[in-house]
Amino acid sequence: MSASLSYRANADFLESKYVDWKKDPASVEPLWSSFFEGFELGMARLPAATAKGAGAAEGAPLSEKALNFRMRVTNTLHNFRAIGHTAAHLDPLDKEGPEIAALTPAGLGFTADELEEEVQTHMFRGGMPMKLKTMLAELRRIYCGKTGFEFMHIHHPEVRAWLLARIEERDLEARPTPKEQVDALRWLLEAETFERFLHRRFVGQKRFSVEGGESALVALETIFEMMPSLGGKEIVMGMAHRGRLSVLANFLRKPLEYLFYEFSENYVPNMVAGDGDVKYHLGFETIRQTSSGDSVSIMLAPNPSHLEAVDPVVEGMARARQRFLEDTKDRKKVVPVLLHGDAAFAGQGIVAEVLNLSQLPGYRTGGTIHIIVNNQIGFTTMPEDARSSDNCTDVAKMIEAPVIHVNGDCPMEVVAAAKLAFEFRQTFGRDVVLDIVCYRRHGHNETDEPGFTQPNMARSIAEHPSTATLFRLDLASSGILDEAGSAALQRELEDELEEGVKVLAEKDKHADGGNPFEGSTAQPQPPFDFNPTLTGVATERLKTLGQRLLEVPEGFNLHPTIGKRFLAARKKAIEAGEGIDWAYAESLAFGSLLTEGHGVRLSGQDVRRGTFSQRHSVFYDSQTRERHIPLNNLSAEQGRYCVYNSLLSEAAVLGFDYGYSLLASNLLVCWEAQFGDFVNGAQVIIDQFICSAESKWQRPSHITLLLPHGYEGQGPEHSSARMERFLQLCAGQNMQVCNFTTPAQYFHALRRQLKRGTRKPLVVMTPKSLLRHPKCVSKLEDMGEGTSFREILDDEHLLTSPERVTRLILCSGKVYYDLLEFREQNKIKNAAIIRVEQLYPLNEEMLKSIAEKYPRAKKWIWCQEEPRNQGAFYYIRPRLQQISRSNVRYAGRERSSSPAVGSKAIHVLEQEKLVENAFSV
Repeated sequence: MSASLSYRANADFLESKYVDWKKDPASVEPLWSSFFEGFELGMARLPAATAKGAGAAEGAPLSEKALNFRMRVTNTLHNFRAIGHTAAHLDPLDKEGPEIAALTPAGLGFTADELEEEVQTHMFRGGMPMKLKTMLAELRRIYCGKTGFEFMHIHHPEVRAWLLARIEERDLEARPTPKEQVDALRWLLEAETFERFLHRRFVGQKRFSVEGGESALVALETIFEMMPSLGGKEIVMGMAHRGRLSVLANFLRKPLEYLFYEFSENYVPNMVAGDGDVKYHLGFETIRQTSSGDSVSIMLAPNPSHLEAVDPVVEGMARARQRFLEDTKDRKKVVPVLLHGDAAFAGQGIVAEVLNLSQLPGYRTGGTIHIIVNNQIGFTTMPEDARSSDNCTDVAKMIEAPVIHVNGDCPMEVVAAAKLAFEFRQTFGRDVVLDIVCYRRHGHNETDEPGFTQPNMARSIAEHPSTATLFRLDLASSGILDEAGSAALQRELEDELEEGVKVLAEKDKHADGGNPFEGSTAQPQPPFDFNPTLTGVATERLKTLGQRLLEVPEGFNLHPTIGKRFLAARKKAIEAGEGIDWAYAESLAFGSLLTEGHGVRLSGQDVRRGTFSQRHSVFYDSQTRERHIPLNNLSAEQGRYCVYNSLLSEAAVLGFDYGYSLLASNLLVCWEAQFGDFVNGAQVIIDQFICSAESKWQRPSHITLLLPHGYEGQGPEHSSARMERFLQLCAGQNMQVCNFTTPAQYFHALRRQLKRGTRKPLVVMTPKSLLRHPKCVSKLEDMGEGTSFREILDDEHLLTSPERVTRLILCSGKVYYDLLEFREQNKIKNAAIIRVEQLYPLNEEMLKSIAEKYPRAKKWIWCQEEPRNQGAFYYIRPRLQQISRSNVRYAGRERSSSPAVGSKAIHVLEQEKLVENAFSV
């Protein structure tokens, strides 16, 4: 019965669409128009409107020959729209576009006589009658010129129809205004003159020139000029090193004297309290005025040499700015723009991960404009060796992004393509790809010889005039700007560059070269110290928060297990003021920050529930799946709690959250791994950004990484968050690496991320079995007013006086509870257990102060669960030996190439042995 009703509803809908089409074919979407036209063809009936001139009476059946002809016309339209781009003249180094047999009259199945036939279809030009040869010529002009379009892979009919209308209704004869053309020439000359000036002035220095791809600047400037008219206020950009200096100088208008100073052999980045970075990795931000007088902010993120790694960072930065501007619905004010190389866009897996973020609730940014500087080579590798797809852009089809390919030697085509791309983004809030097909005039860098590996291509490029040169000739021949006018424009630009050198020389006479990071994205901050940050909260307020977290809306069907076990346990704990477990302490930390006006963002795989079913940040109605988030229902005036289950990616999601943290200093931003072992899927983000960005670019972050870690017999892939790798990356107080033993410590550490004057990444080895360990609980008073985080915890359960202790066992994390249990069971009185809660930066003074309480403790032992060559041992042993002035003994697993054994039985034996050894070695 239900199937019959469904069929009737669909039939009624189809009938209504057909009636609309019969009245006015333009009133329905092109997909429906195509369907009904094909339907009537299939019924062998020709409407009166299309029978004119065909010699058939109204309503008379079509002959088989006529039907076949009409079907070929319909197929022709589809073929040009689907594969017309394959015949477009896109490569500047080719004299013409490729001949695609499938798009020739013969390939489409037409004879020479049929080319003179009159055709008429509502699928093209609104049903205007024309000869077949005219239709083919029009289609070739639209789809096989200097711009190619890929959009037929898009499943959404309204999106496809919008693109179809703009592509096929554009006036190919219309010439842009003289001002638009001269502007485009200026943008080309700015890039070309700048690059040639650097080539002459700083001989032999790498700059990763944009020469050959100068039209990328034309695309950027076009988008910039359009921003105000379509609601844009800010551009957040990311790009690799190719063309970066030209973008900095000409698009972001970085002062030339600072750029030139960075080429100096004496250049010292005196604003960076660390190591600095090469000039083509630095970020910059500015505010520019469009020709209409509107202000547009432009921010270029600093980047490493790891291609495409900056992509998710830019997306996170853009999302943070959108939140700041309260642009979280349409997301039109802040526009992410990513510049890619062709080889990297096709080759780097993180590109696909970032594309996959584009429409997800917790990560979407209203669409990204991807501009590919397609110089048809990757270092020395040609496309046939670099990808299996026809185009470098094919990966973007997975999210149904339209792709606009354009010949980089045709700047006005680039202008039109950039306008279409930006309008699409602002209309649909979806990603769009602009593929500028160009070339690379020099090698990978200016000291490379491309002729070693691509001799033919190198010769073609050497003989090929620059894009600006060709456009100058075009403007002169059309009477827009003669050669004298072009030469004057070039001289003006050259004079500006010379003036930049003079300004730098003058500054050098009177100062130290000035501030080379003027206007950059650098953010100085106070030095790190161990002064306690009071992060405690009044216990009565904690009780109130704890009670609010237990509340469920009336009529809400909470899952029985959550109500009877999860909330019941929390209720008991909050009323008693003790027994606060890890997840509850986390909720109290989040809730206290939210009610103080901060925001909290938690992101990662399965974080709403938690990998171990410990968090339950979101309650789901067991009947309707309606959601209730207790942390967003604490008080009328509170910050917003955003918790997002992420896609199954580490690199893109961590990169996104890191980028978010850069521009959201008032939010606690946390990323949680499903298991800590999986964090190495984001190793590039950790190495190139999280641990080193402050030193390289002076970009502080307070991103918090939550990495489940602990040896519990779950095998090699579910035991270790690779603590040793983080510790190896530690230097200059660049981040904090912690392995807590109490919920209260976790509570304080989370709050400290926003309450302290300095911003540092926090890496936490979070527990698994300790989430429900009866002794791993805290009292409310441990989080109460006047309390704070402690980097080292003294022994709170000593069975004797400190003077009788001869052995100090130092450890961190879960193994503490194993040691404590062994000591109690065996009534050992001569050993104290000291917990190092924060491994880096190590508070050596606090550790010394605690150790002084045990004057007879000459034996120092480091105990850990991890193998000897992993964990904290190699990091902490020299530091402990310096403090104790004696050899530090080891209790733990033996060296291993794998983090853990696969056998549960062997794991248990190893664990028992290392705990026993801590009291005997």
